[in-house]
Amino acid sequence: MTDVQSVWISPQAYERLQQELATLRERQISARADRFDTEEHATVDQREQQARIRQIQDILVNAVVGEDPPDDGIAEPGMVLTIRYDESGDVETFLLGVRGAEHGDLEVYSVQSPLGAAIVGARPGERRSYTLPNGRSVSVTLLDALPYGVFSSRV
Repeated sequence: MTDVQSVWISPQAYERLQQELATLRERQISARADRFDTEEHATVDQREQQARIRQIQDILVNAVVGEDPPDDGIAEPGMVLTIRYDESGDVETFLLGVRGAEHGDLEVYSVQSPLGAAIVGARPGERRSYTLPNGRSVSVTLLDALPYGVFSSRV
């Protein structure tokens, strides 16, 4: 049995994903009608479209749409986080959510990413470390955590 986790996405992302799904399905139907899927490059394209359709369906089925987490400063899905990379002092603001769902100017990290997994549950001022794929350890400090709705109303 697989462990299905709900995922947080904004109402805007939910709508975009529904539109993308409808477009992909229309393309599949059109490609079948044109018998376009018998050519090699079309077959590859069809497989990519089918994989994206499955990805979108998985996101939509498990989506918690726009229900902001509590405004308690704890890093969790649906929160816009501002962190400082301790070594460089660089600051980054991103949404802890679902990659492939959000589009726009705000970077999105999932809780499965190394940074997302490390920072989830942190409170402002708390330092966390994670390991990059190359084995290097990175230390970050959570500076701020705001629910997406609160953050987006301020922008």
